[in-house]
Amino acid sequence: MSATTRWFRRGDHLVMLGASAGAFVLLALSTLAGWPVGAGGHVSTPTTVVNPVMEAQAGDCLNWAKKDLSDVKKVDCSAQHLFEVTGVADISADHGPQAPFPDDARWQEISQERCTKVSMDYLGGKFDPFGKYTVGPLNPGERLWGEGRRTLRCGLQVAGPAGGLLPAYGSARTQDQSDVYDPGVCLGITETKSVADPVDCAKPHTFEITGVVAMPPGDFPPPEQQDQLMFTECARLTAEYTGGADLKARNLLVTWDTRAPESWAAGSRLANCKVGAQPVDNVLIAWEGSVRNPNAPPLTTSNPPQTTAVQQEEATGAPLHSQSNSSSAEPPPSGSNPPRSDETTTTPTTTTTR
Repeated sequence: MSATTRWFRRGDHLVMLGASAGAFVLLALSTLAGWPVGAGGHVSTPTTVVNPVMEAQAGDCLNWAKKDLSDVKKVDCSAQHLFEVTGVADISADHGPQAPFPDDARWQEISQERCTKVSMDYLGGKFDPFGKYTVGPLNPGERLWGEGRRTLRCGLQVAGPAGGLLPAYGSARTQDQSDVYDPGVCLGITETKSVADPVDCAKPHTFEITGVVAMPPGDFPPPEQQDQLMFTECARLTAEYTGGADLKARNLLVTWDTRAPESWAAGSRLANCKVGAQPVDNVLIAWEGSVRNPNAPPLTTSNPPQTTAVQQEEATGAPLHSQSNSSSAEPPPSGSNPPRSDETTTTPTTTTTR
């Protein structure tokens, strides 16, 4: 349920290309790109307004609420944020004073050339190609490019299955990189019947997350072993989540995710349990409403929360049972081997996930 994604700036917009989706998602940055900056990115007078992006260094986290990013600010990485800076790259050697502003394809190449290694080093060489983080640059934009700026910020973001930007919590250097969501999150459906970004569960969706399972430490477990663990844990967690609801009566089944060897090598150990509709001819089917037990107490998010687009109060308590290779299978009869998943993530790359 992944789509390769990269971020770059087109004109005065931050652009994310979803390669699998074949579409652009634009976040207007006209106000941000127009903010004055002092020489060298430093405040030149006490009244000069400085763009926080231009001053950000490796380890800084940035967040914003407005779509045009006019309220972007530096925040503690333990708080909700949308971009974690992994390094600063000067590309002036390859792009002189008269060089034209790179087009979309060139920005993707620049991201791979200049941000991949920087971000890998930032993560200590451990990056889950199927995990929740994507690598990309924040570039200076056409106006500042025309003024001679050739410095960009490389960073890590969390993108949904369809490419939407999702909030992150905690520094990527210390977080499990598994592509997981908190219980209660529902994942939408695209026009092409693929998994989409989180939506309200009252709307059409493909899956509802019912739990998170922490894989036991040790050597990488083969897929069959992971399936057996997830089958057992997801049956238990989903029964708790639904209050023992009859899912078959709604033509729903329990599904789960597993970890790939590359993810395991990066330290990813979490996997989601979820409920989805019975596929038809291997095509995902949308359904509406939640299977959550209406009489159950309110859900408590993990601390810090897993990736989720759902607005939530400050996280408290221990992590809930809640993970990116995806197995989708109806629970097998007792005593039989769980069937393997046909749903997998896209081919891994060094720069993108989800």
